[in-house]
Amino acid sequence: MSALYPKIEPYDHGLLDTGDGNLIYWETCGNPNGWPALVLHGGPGSGCSTDARRQFDPEAYRIVLFDQRNCGRSLPSAADPTTDLSLNTTWHLVADIEKLRLVLDIDSWLLFGNSWGSTLALAYAETHPQRVAAIVLSGVTTTRRSEIDWLCRGMAPLFPEEWHRFRQGIPSSMQGLDEDMAGAYHRLLNDPDPQTRLKAARDWHDWEAASILLADPDGLPRRWADPVYVLTRARIITHYFLNGAWLEDGVLLRNAAQLAGIPGILLQGRFDIEAPLVTAWELARAWPESELRILPYAAHSTANPGMSAAIVAATDRFRNFPQK
Repeated sequence: MSALYPKIEPYDHGLLDTGDGNLIYWETCGNPNGWPALVLHGGPGSGCSTDARRQFDPEAYRIVLFDQRNCGRSLPSAADPTTDLSLNTTWHLVADIEKLRLVLDIDSWLLFGNSWGSTLALAYAETHPQRVAAIVLSGVTTTRRSEIDWLCRGMAPLFPEEWHRFRQGIPSSMQGLDEDMAGAYHRLLNDPDPQTRLKAARDWHDWEAASILLADPDGLPRRWADPVYVLTRARIITHYFLNGAWLEDGVLLRNAAQLAGIPGILLQGRFDIEAPLVTAWELARAWPESELRILPYAAHSTANPGMSAAIVAATDRFRNFPQK
């Protein structure tokens, strides 16, 4: 039996015009008069999933979801090689969240972020703490250089065969660039040849799949079979990793004092290889109002054993929490 709430459909949706050529898809589900909760998806570039709507009590929450710049139903798509990603940075996304809050006439909201979404939640909350009533994070990341290096190279000893194939994806003409995997794949994903771009996107996802399949042998997300999806996601991820997510290294942990007075729940799988436990542990120490829950059999996916139930239990705890 699923720990998630039953499937629901949006009661409203639209496209937020950011004023710089981007249109951000958003939707609202649940109770129009409920406590606002904002879902921040992972990736970056993964887009929202329909299951994300089901992590909140639809009678208690006004659930807001949006596809971050250039992915999902937002326009223009990063799958199009002509789409300029220079206006897609962490700080553009923080500004988009604040614009969306004003358009939806929300005073403050609960933030839920998974994986990259936890980085974005922290960046927004530390910038606009007065607009955040509570935070739930899973698969906690802060996108420090050490975390990027771990994803792009540090995991290699755990997956030697997959690492070999990942490096083999870089052609001999780019010899030497395999020391910077995000940079090398970023170049391939912006190559004029469409087949080169698609192969790079698939190779990037095959490398990520190594750690996912270790924890979830039943398979990968269905969306990963879609060439448009993998092109979009890989291009945005490498764009962010190449630029350190436009964050001063370690700044989100150093500025955790900005979260004072905001309660939080951190959910971390013991077997999360993509986002090792150390980051959640460090954040919990820097943010006294947070509670760290370690799930003994979960990895990085919200669908891993115990994770869905833990997310629902966390959002249920806050559903009657007094808003700011």
